Amino acid sequence: MIGVQTEGGHREGGFVKAMGSVDALFVGFGAMIGFGWITLTSGWLTTAGTWGAMLAFVVGGAIMVLVGLVYSELVSAMPRAGGEHNYLMRGMGPRWSLVGSWAITGGYITVILFEAVATPRTFDYLFPGLASLMPMYTIAGFEVGLPWALVGVVAAIAVTWINIRGVKITSLVQTFVVSFLLLVAALLVFGGFAGGDIANTEPAFVGGVAGFAIVLGAVPFLFVGFDVIPQAAEEIDLPPRRIGRILILSVSMAVAFYLIVIFVTSLAMPASELAAFDLVTADALAIMLGADFWGRVVIAGGLAGILTSWIGFLLGASRLLWAMSVSGMIPAWFGRIHPRYRTPSNAILFIGALSVIAPFGGTAMLGWAVDGGSPMIVLAYALVALSFCLLRIKDPGMERPFRVGRGRTTGMVVGVAASVLCVLLFLLYIPGLTPISITLAWQSYLIFGVWMLVGVAFAFRLPGGIKAGPDTEAILLAEIAARRGRTSSGT
Repeated sequence: MIGVQTEGGHREGGFVKAMGSVDALFVGFGAMIGFGWITLTSGWLTTAGTWGAMLAFVVGGAIMVLVGLVYSELVSAMPRAGGEHNYLMRGMGPRWSLVGSWAITGGYITVILFEAVATPRTFDYLFPGLASLMPMYTIAGFEVGLPWALVGVVAAIAVTWINIRGVKITSLVQTFVVSFLLLVAALLVFGGFAGGDIANTEPAFVGGVAGFAIVLGAVPFLFVGFDVIPQAAEEIDLPPRRIGRILILSVSMAVAFYLIVIFVTSLAMPASELAAFDLVTADALAIMLGADFWGRVVIAGGLAGILTSWIGFLLGASRLLWAMSVSGMIPAWFGRIHPRYRTPSNAILFIGALSVIAPFGGTAMLGWAVDGGSPMIVLAYALVALSFCLLRIKDPGMERPFRVGRGRTTGMVVGVAASVLCVLLFLLYIPGLTPISITLAWQSYLIFGVWMLVGVAFAFRLPGGIKAGPDTEAILLAEIAARRGRTSSGT
């Protein structure tokens, strides 16, 4: 059985409700804190300056809070696995639901690919020379060694196994690891007070508007993760209203975390020296506290971030694939629920296989994944925000345990603002369209283009003319069943 039909035609997966408040909070927060805060901080500081980078994160974080408010209302109204799939289905119809769900799933998968490569890169820092052992080939100037790649492969297999075993063990691992990550953040703050120099934060701004835009363009990739909470809504044992509040809290915690990392890292050394360090946040703490040991503690925190992000996104992406499958949008194979662990095992195995392959792409995959996934994420957020606005107009009576604003006007202002800001963010990724547009590597455009073309192809295979509404999924399933019946009878 891949799901059961409920009132209104919606599918439920028989998932186990095993997550409480702290579990859900740490799943969302942990998904947003991967390894980018160690590998990318140097680039942010040299591109935009200390205060320029922090301003980009404040602006980007504010946009994410608006999007988070939209999600909070929608998840409280539709606390079912698959998040965006349900919101877009009810607000915009099946085809847009597939496009948006497919986009955010692709964004999640690019984060997973990033973490699969970040793991061996971290081990190379801890065990210098690992990448040069048993070299196989060179990609984008990086020589891929077999032991280096196998570190990523083993990590991918381990995380896939954890997710298949069920949300209970997943949330336990996530809670333990996030707790350690928060201790590392506290240690960074202590290091900043003990050995930092405020003079090192100069220059405050570099690169002008273009530098600010480059850092802002990376923010969606780094903050994606709070929306993992809606994907696992059927597995959270909380009232819908509290799920919405936890989602907003997770976004606020992530904003604070990234601002602390940027500021404390800038305290450690002059900006002119940042480029000489590979994992600058780890090196910064080692410099401020005067011992390499502390840098290794930060690296351990980075590994914790990789694990929390990886687990969270694999959980979210697999639930989205499951939801699309049981709605007849993509092959039924993705909708299989493990008979013992009650997890979408085939979807998890599919994503796990992609993560096994990723380390063989070398370190260039880090940048390709960030840039290829960001526009997918922003596109999905824009569609969800638009669906939020449409539902406020078309379905004002829908039960909303968590409601944005007391009246109709406030909610619409938030929804419209989130929609417009996400569209503007998306336009940044189109070369030459605006004065501050970003030009990505062709590999990133390839990742984005191929994934989205497959999704659009699936969308056009769906029956047309089905209107958005509370019974849309049931109507879609009936239309697909009727089409299959006509095909099998030869008519």
